[in-house]
Amino acid sequence: MFPIVKAEKLADRIYLMEVQAPRVARSCQPGEFVIVRTDEAGERIPLTICDYDREKGTVTIVIQEVGASTVRMCRLKAGDAFADFAGPLGNPSELIKEDPGTLKNKRIVFVAGGLGAAPVYPQVKWLHEHGVSADVIVGARNREMIILENEMRAVAGNLYLTTDDGSYVRKGMGTDVLRELVEKQGKKYDVCIAIGPMIMMKFVCLLTKELGIPTVVSMNPIMVDGTGMCGACRLSVGGKVKFACVDGPEFDGHLVDFDEAMKRQQMYKTQEGRALLRQQEGDTHHGGCGNCGGDR
Repeated sequence: MFPIVKAEKLADRIYLMEVQAPRVARSCQPGEFVIVRTDEAGERIPLTICDYDREKGTVTIVIQEVGASTVRMCRLKAGDAFADFAGPLGNPSELIKEDPGTLKNKRIVFVAGGLGAAPVYPQVKWLHEHGVSADVIVGARNREMIILENEMRAVAGNLYLTTDDGSYVRKGMGTDVLRELVEKQGKKYDVCIAIGPMIMMKFVCLLTKELGIPTVVSMNPIMVDGTGMCGACRLSVGGKVKFACVDGPEFDGHLVDFDEAMKRQQMYKTQEGRALLRQQEGDTHHGGCGNCGGDR
């Protein structure tokens, strides 16, 4: 069992939990994720690592209520425990593989949309701890949906907040802020990291391609099984088939076929859609989810 040492509500249907998981805490890196299960009969949920404390042996996750399993998960309190907390899984952020001395000469900007602030935070924190400054743009539907503001402000070089409805700081999308920084304030960036809903990442990539900024995206929104067996996170990157959980979750955003990924994500929710994907994808369709018949 993996005890929950802290549980708090961050926003409507969004909760933060700090979990005692020493083995995961010892080896995890920014960009990786864990598979969490509430109890023996619970669904396996992939969740990005938001933070970790190697000395305390804890890992912090952020959970959004989406379905029955995540609603049950979010009802847990400090003192309760998860049955499973497996990880770290996936590949660490590309940034932490670079020499910090080299990174100090790079001009880095992060664009986080909604819950995307959770996986952005550990990357920015790691950079800050290694003396590397990064600008961070955080966007949300409204003020109540802005999460981790104080934590992000403590580690970001510059933090820019924006809301769709204008209820906090400014009105507009993250792309509006990025365009303003580059075109009106003369900022220059060597790399952009965008994490959030797929539609948001798509439009960030369209903008950065126009601005000539190499861009990395995290495709964690499409993961289901998290081990490469179910095939739900299949996507096309530069015309090649990839799977977000084992090949990513980070990819070159300018090579990701977002339209295909978003269409596939919606189709995968229905029995008819899964059957059509099995027919269209042939031998490359994993089918390991047990729902579409591809494993039989």
